Amino acid sequence: MCCGVLKAAGGLGAIVALILVVVALLKQLILLVGFLLTMLKVAIVVVFVTVLVMIVLAILRDRSRRKRETEF
Repeated sequence: MCCGVLKAAGGLGAIVALILVVVALLKQLILLVGFLLTMLKVAIVVVFVTVLVMIVLAILRDRSRRKRETEF
């Protein structure tokens, strides 16, 4: 009788431990996905700002080129 109870408790403990490990891994996976999504958002913002700066520089370069053309 005693051995059966210990086996049942050991099996139940293994199942509980497995569930806790799965929960911990899912928590880490959720954190990783959140981190990756944040990095993606930051990258999108950086690319957007870079494109805007390039557009402004192109406009300023074109204006200075037109000024030089009208002076000559």
